[in-house]
Amino acid sequence: MFALVFMWGLDYSVAKNALEVFRPLNLMFFKYFGGLVVITLIKVIAEHRFTVRKKDIIFFVMCSLTGQVLYYFCEYTAMEYIPVALITIILSFVPIISILIERVFFKTELSISIIAGLVVCVIGVGLVIGADFKSLFSGRALGYLLAFGAAISWNLYNFITARISRTYTELTMAFNQLLCTVLISLPYAAAVMPPAECFTPEDYIKPCISWRGKRRHRISHICQRS
Repeated sequence: MFALVFMWGLDYSVAKNALEVFRPLNLMFFKYFGGLVVITLIKVIAEHRFTVRKKDIIFFVMCSLTGQVLYYFCEYTAMEYIPVALITIILSFVPIISILIERVFFKTELSISIIAGLVVCVIGVGLVIGADFKSLFSGRALGYLLAFGAAISWNLYNFITARISRTYTELTMAFNQLLCTVLISLPYAAAVMPPAECFTPEDYIKPCISWRGKRRHRISHICQRS
């Protein structure tokens, strides 16, 4: 559990710094491309086959659009407007939103234990990440809207995934979703790719600063002389 919490927090920290050079969907593309390579190798060894029903392709595309593209666009863009700690707390509302959706559309009953559990969940996340609850309203409104947009998009992803998850193995689900995400984001990622100098170990600080300055008026902290 400690390892999971550590990796979860590390992802936010690394993403925050990487976004000084990459755009949100650019960064997402690299993450999922790496994941696709790993999952492909595992799937070839473990299952030796790749399957998908034609009628399910649209659902995998919708999963990628909601659970990956829209989710990470909202989450990463929100980092420009509000502290990462607040984004983490807002994303802990994912189960709350899910229960509210089930209550509204499926008439699911809410018990006191469920409500209490949700409250403890949000408070627990805040304690784990060491958030200052006094700063909950210290960010810009757009940041909160984007963070809640990420939470809502993840719920949509969960409902869509539930529709097809029983038909495929976990490896097949992961591979199909990763593949759709990479293919969807590839054109945009290629169009806004940082200069090649940002990926080399020497003599690239100036190109990165210039490239980022023209678009976001911020100095890159990642592109440093090794």
